[in-house]
Amino acid sequence: MCLILGPTGVGKTLLVKRLQLSSRDGKGHLGDPPPTRPTVGTNLTDIVVQRKITIRELGGCMGPIWSSYYGNCHSLLFMMDASNPTQLSASCVQLLGLLSAEQLAEASVLILFNKIDLPCYMTVEEMQSLIRLPDIIACAKQNITTAEISALRGTGLSEVLRWLQDTHRTHS
Repeated sequence: MCLILGPTGVGKTLLVKRLQLSSRDGKGHLGDPPPTRPTVGTNLTDIVVQRKITIRELGGCMGPIWSSYYGNCHSLLFMMDASNPTQLSASCVQLLGLLSAEQLAEASVLILFNKIDLPCYMTVEEMQSLIRLPDIIACAKQNITTAEISALRGTGLSEVLRWLQDTHRTHS
């Protein structure tokens, strides 16, 4: 099981829909972005990259009860909005909470900096510096990877699919 978490409005639903489309298509032809609504509750989506991976998306408004979904989580996609500096500190607090959760100690983590298609986005270096990501990675039990993506444009989706494939290769 893969969890996708992050604050409200960072693009989790669009990313999951895009991953599902690109894993089905295999050629990366995404077309126009599908319509999305903020997730209130949870969505389960299966994508196939050599094997079926179930992604559970939890709405950002469910942050206080995310921990009840940590069981059986092999991987975690944590999404941040690279165009919203005011949300960054709250995202960082959520990330630190996830990384300190005992049930997620064995999970592989991919931190996604989304919305790099917007003109006001912060570079990955700026974001890493602001949230002190090197320090977070040094202290975390988990294996942490980062990626810059645009769920809207499809930028970086192949890297996310490859990461999911590599991460879930060792899990049944």
